[in-house]
Amino acid sequence: MFVTLEGIDGSGKTTQAELLAEALGDDTVLVREPGGTVASERIRELVGDPDVRLEPVSELLLFCAARAQLVAEVIRPAIEAGRDVVCDRFSDSTAAYQGAARGLSVEVAVTVSELATRGLRPDVTVLLTIDPERAAARGVGDDRFESEGLELQRTVAEAYGRLARSDPDRIKVVDGEGDVEAVRARVVEVVEGARR
Repeated sequence: MFVTLEGIDGSGKTTQAELLAEALGDDTVLVREPGGTVASERIRELVGDPDVRLEPVSELLLFCAARAQLVAEVIRPAIEAGRDVVCDRFSDSTAAYQGAARGLSVEVAVTVSELATRGLRPDVTVLLTIDPERAAARGVGDDRFESEGLELQRTVAEAYGRLARSDPDRIKVVDGEGDVEAVRARVVEVVEGARR
């Protein structure tokens, strides 16, 4: 099973991805986006650097380049070997951040992502929802996206909501508020339900 976790910055995706991979068992492959390969980690450094200004199209193509490497080197081989894969962010992040928030259109972002993944789609996507103000108060980091402030996160949250409504069979909305264990239980329940 290929599971992705999505949500705004500070929604708890990374923590919940780690906990979900642990719940699914030792054979589960846990990866993050961008990242997971040598090339993808270098791209991660570039796109996260608050001192680097990127045009929206450049940003989109860099994220998709990192994703193409990750899918080719790690995700697809793991799936073909029968292993579960949990990914902290995937194509829906590109649709929300680069497509909607950067004004390139969700359709363009989805098309480029499909090219990068050669059509690979998650079996289930867990969308962790949290109020953007509360997410910002968690003070999770200072990369380029987090430093752009609350308005970006509000725009991204709205885009995620539209994506979830357009694909409810795949994208499962999970309340990301509350303590870590309560959220973990909700995430595991959704994923195990999708497996049945």
